[in-house]
Amino acid sequence: MKKFFASLIALIIFAAGNIALASPISVDGYFNGIRLCGRVRVVDAFADIKVQVVDAFADLRVRRVSTFPAEIGEWQFVSVGEDFTIEFVDAFPDIKIEFVDAFPGL
Repeated sequence: MKKFFASLIALIIFAAGNIALASPISVDGYFNGIRLCGRVRVVDAFADIKVQVVDAFADLRVRRVSTFPAEIGEWQFVSVGEDFTIEFVDAFPDIKIEFVDAFPGL
């Protein structure tokens, strides 16, 4: 009986650890079919992605660029002609981002 409970506890701890480490972004940089690089427009409602800006434990590191956003995490903010839209939120985000000056991505 002790072995059963020890195994059960180990399984619960393992499962909880894997759930905490899960990211909503795929390993190739997609969120719900949206490649997370390109031209981005900020909107107030009905965005493709709800984003929360954090200082630590981000799902994605984002670098602002002025031209040619080609790598995952490189975003060019535009007012028209966007690849996808985002809405900045304080709670219940789809993804969490951290703005960086170098090494954008996962």
